[in-house]
Amino acid sequence: MIIKLLSTLKKWALPLVVVYTIALSVGSLIKLNDIPSIGSSFDDKIYHFIAYFLFTILGYNYCKVNKLNNPVLISAVVIIIYGIIIEVMQYVMTTYRSLDAYDVLANSLGAAFAALILIYRNKLKLK
Repeated sequence: MIIKLLSTLKKWALPLVVVYTIALSVGSLIKLNDIPSIGSSFDDKIYHFIAYFLFTILGYNYCKVNKLNNPVLISAVVIIIYGIIIEVMQYVMTTYRSLDAYDVLANSLGAAFAALILIYRNKLKLK
């Protein structure tokens, strides 16, 4: 459903990716207080997973609109690298955030899961 919605918004592919990237970058580098809890001990990792899942879908949409080869692979790899860079920036640029390997893992799993869904969806579409 989200993928169909995004594909209908072709003219918005670039602005959506840019705005999401800026929002995720700012949200990752500022000091956050009172983040809503969803009741688990790893809420933060769930938020990371969801954020990078959505980011990968937006990246895929942008790649698809611009007719790039292997849009799933490009979007997933770029988003995973972005997540690693953001984690390093948290360590280097802030005193209140830290580099967390589990955040990198959650980011990467979110991107990979989105990629798997996109690949599966595309295979079903071909049949």
